[in-house]
Amino acid sequence: MTGDFIAVLANPLAGRGRHRGLLPGVVAALGGGGHPVRLLVAGTGPEAEDACRRAVGEGAVAVVAVGGDGTVHRALQAVAGTSTLFGVVPAGTGNDFASSMGVPANVWKAAEGIGRALRDGRDHRCDLARTVDAHGERRWFGAVLAAGFDALINERANRMRWPTGPRRYDLAILLELARARARPYTLTLDGESRAVTSEVVAVGNCPSYGGGMRIVPGADPADGLLDVVFTSPLGRAGLARLKPRLRKGTHVTDPRVTVVRARSVRIEAEGIVGYADGERLGPLPLDVSCVPGAIRLLI
Repeated sequence: MTGDFIAVLANPLAGRGRHRGLLPGVVAALGGGGHPVRLLVAGTGPEAEDACRRAVGEGAVAVVAVGGDGTVHRALQAVAGTSTLFGVVPAGTGNDFASSMGVPANVWKAAEGIGRALRDGRDHRCDLARTVDAHGERRWFGAVLAAGFDALINERANRMRWPTGPRRYDLAILLELARARARPYTLTLDGESRAVTSEVVAVGNCPSYGGGMRIVPGADPADGLLDVVFTSPLGRAGLARLKPRLRKGTHVTDPRVTVVRARSVRIEAEGIVGYADGERLGPLPLDVSCVPGAIRLLI
């Protein structure tokens, strides 16, 4: 089968597997768009990206990610900057990209909406962020790049073998909080450099990460800009008090929190590995730029 098909990248483990049995119905709903549906087979993240790239190369009319932000991240590497349409059926633990883009939280409604959009021939141009690391490798992300305390938590959790599930992340938070310290960064915003010392540094194309934490609540994925947040030194107690406010985005009213907008940002610091859409990118420095209209989203 080549050309004029919908390629579906589904993560059966997304959302801790709670949507696994819904995939046949989702596929049927997507088929309402008038195109045959092909399920992509992949056992790892790199295999998922390769499968999506092959589908785009073979003329897929759309790639649809069924899963959370990690699944979306993998599919974006194939569709960004192309004419291939993109859809999301939010079935993950955290669905920050989908919710920021106005995708219905209900998997059936999301799938039916994609089918209708295909049938009606309508899509929405949305921005993405593109990163380049020290080796010149390029990656795309849709939601938020974490380059501070939360990135350290992710890196520690990924190294841990025990405990399993959400408890591993909870333990990683406690361990990192115990050793939290403000670190020196150089941030270059649209060519203008500034030195900051901070525990929190993040760059957002969308407002939230981590399943609804609104780290940059004013970020708009259609304004051609990135929102960059950083703080003055908070200390362990200040950091612990700030975290609960992220859910509503009220932390930005704290005078120690700075949010700026830029088309491009370079982040430099020692000992930090960047994470975007919850996926590991690699050590800083990273150059990040906003690419307006990088995807054609089906909603």
